[in-house]
Amino acid sequence: MESPVPFLHGDREVIDVLCRRHAARSTPGARTDEHRVALVIGGGGMRGAYVAGMLRALDRAGLVPAFDEVYGASSGGFSGAAFLTGDAAACAASYPEDLCTDVFINMRRLGTRRPVVALDHLVNDVLGERKPLAWHALGHTPAPLRVVATDAADLTAHTLEGMETVADWQQALRASAAIPLLAGPPIPWGGRRWVDGSVAEPLAMARALRGGATHVLVLLCRGSDDLHHDADAGLSLWARALDRLVPGLGSLAQGSRRYGADLRLVTDAAHPDRGPGHLAAIGPARSAGMGALCVDALRVGAAVRIGDESAVAALDAVAA
Repeated sequence: MESPVPFLHGDREVIDVLCRRHAARSTPGARTDEHRVALVIGGGGMRGAYVAGMLRALDRAGLVPAFDEVYGASSGGFSGAAFLTGDAAACAASYPEDLCTDVFINMRRLGTRRPVVALDHLVNDVLGERKPLAWHALGHTPAPLRVVATDAADLTAHTLEGMETVADWQQALRASAAIPLLAGPPIPWGGRRWVDGSVAEPLAMARALRGGATHVLVLLCRGSDDLHHDADAGLSLWARALDRLVPGLGSLAQGSRRYGADLRLVTDAAHPDRGPGHLAAIGPARSAGMGALCVDALRVGAAVRIGDESAVAALDAVAA
């Protein structure tokens, strides 16, 4: 069924299932239906502010228990962790309040031994002290968090396994967000070295379907205006050159093309990777005019509000 809101893509059945579960107060492991519903959260650096606002709205609507698993890559991994541990509102607030600073992102560090994006500041200062994440709860939430990262050796995406301690989860989330030249060198885990999950798999929708999900809700950090007009164009010459210099970096820089290609899995019911699954995606209703490394608190705060409003409008549209 076509949605009356242009930023709600795909099959409204996904949100219908979530709302029915909320009404029935069902929880993972104690369902009254046979569905398996996955939430997929992509990365995007500071564009993740849109998604953080969406997660805040989903949490406020009481929909956290309606999901059976959450897939997150890069900033989406951190946001997914906050969503599952009850910290979605604090995560949304952290974008304009704690991350819009040159302590976290500083282009003057490019070419030095210090990363442009300081993941240690995010993990230790922001999520450790200012707005503490319930790290100890990860691995024990009713719905599990699946952290997606890219193997630096062959640039293939994998779901990281074996996290047991707080330090393990912090290392895994760092691995999912590491970007050479920007956010630090590859991170070791399980005998391999890992970089940002978005390099190989911007949105883990097909992964969720292969894992048994019958319904998938995807949260996008790019609206229709931020997608490339030709998703089949492939990487530009400068992006391919950047990939040769730093494997994966050019692919990340061309996110607008890759998001557009991935979105086809949601909008094309005949897509070969889709099968019988139901997919829906919520994107920002409008643009705040910001990029992945934006530290303008006004723009970033606007992105959080836009994401929140977009999720609310999508839920209301289906309820109506």
